This record gives sequence, C-alpha cells and structure tokens, in this order.
Amino acid sequence: MKGRGCWDTASVRSFCSSGCLNKFKKDDSGDDDEATTPANKSELHHTLKNLSLKLDDLSTCNDLIAKHGAALQRSLTELDGLKIPSESGEKLKVVNERATLFRITSNAMINACRDFLELAEIHSRKWQRALQYEQEQRVHLEETIEQLAKQHNSLERAFRSAPGRPANPSKSFTEGSFLTPKGEDSEEDEDTEYFDAMEDSTSFITVITEAKEDRKAEGSTGTSSVDWSSADNVLDGASLVPKGSSKVKRRVRIPNKPNYSLNLWSIMKNCIGRELSRIPMPVNFNEPLSMLQRLTEDLEYHHLLDKAVHCTSSVEQMCLVAAFSVSSYSTTVHRIAKPFNPMLGETFELDRLDDMGLRSLCEQVSHHPPSAAHYVFSKHGWSLWQEITISSKFRGKYISIMPLGAIHLEFQASGNHYVWRKSTSTVHNIIVGKLWIDQSGDIEIVNHKTNDRCQLKFLPYSYFSKEAARKVTGVVSDSQGKAHYVLSGSWDEQMECSKVVHSSPSSPSSDGKQKTVYQTLSAKLLWKKYPLPENAENMYYFSELALTLNEHEEGVAPTDSRLRPDQRLMEKGRWDEANTEKQRLEEKQRLSRRRRLEACGPGSSCSSEEAEKEADAYTPLWFEKRLDPLTGEMACVYKGGYWEAKEKQDWHMCPNIF
Repeated sequence: MKGRGCWDTASVRSFCSSGCLNKFKKDDSGDDDEATTPANKSELHHTLKNLSLKLDDLSTCNDLIAKHGAALQRSLTELDGLKIPSESGEKLKVVNERATLFRITSNAMINACRDFLELAEIHSRKWQRALQYEQEQRVHLEETIEQLAKQHNSLERAFRSAPGRPANPSKSFTEGSFLTPKGEDSEEDEDTEYFDAMEDSTSFITVITEAKEDRKAEGSTGTSSVDWSSADNVLDGASLVPKGSSKVKRRVRIPNKPNYSLNLWSIMKNCIGRELSRIPMPVNFNEPLSMLQRLTEDLEYHHLLDKAVHCTSSVEQMCLVAAFSVSSYSTTVHRIAKPFNPMLGETFELDRLDDMGLRSLCEQVSHHPPSAAHYVFSKHGWSLWQEITISSKFRGKYISIMPLGAIHLEFQASGNHYVWRKSTSTVHNIIVGKLWIDQSGDIEIVNHKTNDRCQLKFLPYSYFSKEAARKVTGVVSDSQGKAHYVLSGSWDEQMECSKVVHSSPSSPSSDGKQKTVYQTLSAKLLWKKYPLPENAENMYYFSELALTLNEHEEGVAPTDSRLRPDQRLMEKGRWDEANTEKQRLEEKQRLSRRRRLEACGPGSSCSSEEAEKEADAYTPLWFEKRLDPLTGEMACVYKGGYWEAKEKQDWHMCPNIF
C-alpha cells in the first residue's frame, strides 16, 4: 500500500545506520531513569567462575578445620593418657567424641562441595555450548530476515518496472499485494483473533427500494409516512460545506522530508511485548507533529458538527456525529510515522475562531501512561472534551495502538450529549514489506439525553475477505431499539447514510446465524475526505490543516508544541540536531521527575510506593480531575483560565519544559 509518511522497504532495512540509537534512554520523552542494557554474553561463564573461586575458599577452610581438628584430637589423646580423676576422664571422653564427629562432618561437607563443583563444571560446558548455539541462531535469523527484506525490496522494484503492470499501482497495492494475508496472523496470540472473524463482517443486510414502495411498507407497519427528501435537508450535502476563509494567511507547505534510512529490526527485535512509549525511538521515526497536534487534527471535519447543530431530529444528528467520529481516522491512512510523545505539561492551542469558528486546547496531563486532555469550544453551539490515554504494544509483526478514554460532545441548544470511544489502530508489516495501518473494533455512540444509539463496526482487513478494505458499517437506533438509518462507507474516504423504511429477519444461514434485512431509501452522502495538498507525499502526507498546526504563532503559551525545539529542528530537516536536542529534553524531564521524587523523600511520611506515585503525579495547569457522571471514570476536564491568560499574556504559572 502506498503510504502517507510510510517507511519504504529500503529505509526500513538499516535501522542503526544513524548511530544515534545507543545514546537513547528508555522512553521517548525521558521519564525513565536508565535504559535496559543487553545481558553480557559471558555472564554465565563469569558466574560459574565466581562459584568455583568460592568453593576453593571453602576447600581451604576445610583443610584448616581438618588440620586443627587432628591437632585437637591428639591433644585430647595425650590428656587421656595422663592420670586424672575419673570424673574429668569422663568429660574428656565426651569432648573427644564430639571432636571426632565434627571432623567427620567437616569431611562430608567438603566432599559434597567437590561433587557440586564437578557437576557445575559439567553443566557449565553444556550451558556454554547451548548459549553459543542460541547466539549463532539469533545472528543467522537476523541475517535471514535482512536478506528476506532485500529480496522483498528487489521484487517491489521489479514489479514497479515490469511492463503491463496496473495503471493504478497504488490501488493494486492497497487491495492486496502488500496487505497481510489472513494466514500470516494464524500464529499470533489472542490479541489478533479479530483477523479470523471475517465471516461475521456485518450483522445486517441492506436492500435499497423505491420511494413509493417504501411508503407502502411504512404504512403497512403502522408507522407514519415521512418525506425523505424534506426530512433530511440537513443531512443532504453535509460533506459539501465549503471550508471557511481565514483572515490570516496560513502556510501551504513545509520542507520536504529528508531521505534518512534506518533499520527498524535492529530496534524492534529487543522490544517485543513492551509498551511502545518505552521503546527508544529517534526522531527518524517521527513526523514533525506532537500527539497533542494529532489529537487536534480530529477537528478537520468540524463542519459536520456545525451542520448537526441545526438538526431537529436527534437520529439525524446522530448520523452526522457518527460521520464526524469516523472522519478522524481519515488522516491516518498514510500517516505511519509516529507523532512526538509530548513532554509532561506540554500544551497545544488552536485558536481558529475566524475561519473554523472554534478554539481548542490540549495539555499532556500524564506521562506514564501517556495521557492528554482536550477541550474544544465552538461558537456555532457545541463543545467537545476528552482525555485520551495511549496504550500500545509491539507484537513482532505489528503494533497495536489502543486509545483509552471517553469522548464527550454536547450541543448547547438541544442538550444532546454524545459519548463514544476510539477504535484500535494496528500498524502492520513492521519487519518486512510496506507499512500499512488498519482500524478495527466496534464503536458505540450514545446520546445520553435521548438514549439514541449508533453501533459502528470497523472491519479489519483480511486478504480473503470479500469486503472492501477499510470498510465501516453502522446502524442508528432510537431509545426503543428501532433502526432509523444505516451507515456505510470507509474510514479513509467517505460515509453515507440510508433511511430505513422497513426491517425484517433474514432466513437462517447454513451455520444457523441470522441477520436483519433493512429496506432503505437511496444513500445520502454525509462526509467525503478533502483531497491532499500538492506534493503531500514529500511532506509526511499532511493534510491542509496538518500543515498549519506547527506553524509559528505569536502569543501562545511557552509550553506550546510549536515551541518544542527538537520537533522544530526535525521539521526543518536537521534530524541529527533534532536527535541531540531530544536527548537534552529527555534528561531535563528525568531531572524534574527525580525532583518530584525527592519532594516525597526521607523527610516525608510517604512509603517508597507512595513516593513513586507522588513522583509521577502531575497537577495539570489548565485541567482538573473530576468524576465523569456518565462513565463513572475519573477524567481531566478543562477548568478555564487559558484564553484569559493569553489575552493578558501572563504565563508566569507555566513550567519551563523546553
């Protein structure tokens, strides 16, 4: 698959060529004190050598015991030959017997120690041979993988240059040639079980019917007739809303991405199963945006929510909210490079009232686990807030990224309050082949005022599936469970909705499963992705909005992501300097963490465990922890003050993190 921000096969092959990785500590943003070093290959031999030396010392002690024990027995024998009272003779006899027992026990102990040493030496040779074999096998495996990667790269180049290849190679790659077949995942652990469930791709069947027949069907079921053409006037053409014009001229390009080649395997092979945020990563694997800016990118299709404000029907409004939730993934289809992990206390503002009609603020409120709080206010009558915690694991052939936390959206006029959570993202072909990303899982959007619900299903890609890649389906139902709309589309291109006029169960299939058949009117377009800017492939595949996010602006807080030096250097193409600056920032954050630990040190009443929690605890500047009454979870909610501080340009309360 041709990817936006993808690492091509050649660049993924030489992960250590920059020479910068060994200087990196354990965490991308530097909260951990030290990196984990590989075990010394001679550790086992060294341990056995020390054991042998200790046994030599023990043997010397035994010789001394035997020597002095023999002298003691001779002395006792001499005393026994003297003329002494009978009472003393009996005591002397007892002492002589005990000395003999002590000598026998000492000899037995040293003999057992000698046997142990012999066994240890025998097994030491076996262990050393086994260790040497495992080392040779590991080297052989690495060489094999490298060779396989080179061959794969050669095949790709040969395919591109072959005559008669498809006119649209990117589409061909996307639809199969570089996507992981189902069989490849058959040996993975339970986290990949969704790849084997493609037969249950959708739980319903949609049948499009004529409008006249639909009205008859509605009448026959006792429901009121609704004129589709007038009822959906808000939905119709929702995606065609023009983008607002800005009084400020925004930039339309950034420096082209340099051609740096790195070997991904040389880092990943020692990180299987570890938390992704704790894997040492140079900026070479980043894009010049922070996670706070990526979170703000979810607002690119804010016009869907502006449109939803005018919906008089809550189920119609739900369709637009669902389209908005899906649209946030459209920027990820080619964006395989990871964003910068924000520093603790880092912020990002998006003040776009003039053209987008909204203000957005993000703050990194936790570092382990990485967690960001976000609040958006729109002058069009809605507000959105969330606290997203990123949990990620490297599984060998893929990386799973699980955003945890609830997203809240409230419309002021109607009081409709929607809550949903994000799906799981998976980056495939980590070791060999073209990197590509997929979304999978179910999302339930709930309107807590009306109890309307939308069930969205992101279908994971399978080579043998009949479904289109990146497909999303969904059903919008009211509080009684009656379906009103069927949603369909793809998370990288567009979403449509179809009004349901009749529903009935299908005949059971051969395996006994039954699906619901929805008769619907023709589909209406809800959302369509904006085209990418010219030359996007050389600018990390950034959208028009993404190109403006790291643009320098006056008056922002000193903790704003735009002011992060390593990120700025990377954007300018000075990656070596960016890596050096990144190390400095990491060490500065470690120092701050140690100071928090010292604040809960010997002079305080904290236990070691409590001190560790206290060290990692951070009091956000613009957000505060509150109990979410709808989810029952603690979450950071905006407490106000940021925009007032910006207006006064009073940033004295901001920490010095850069």
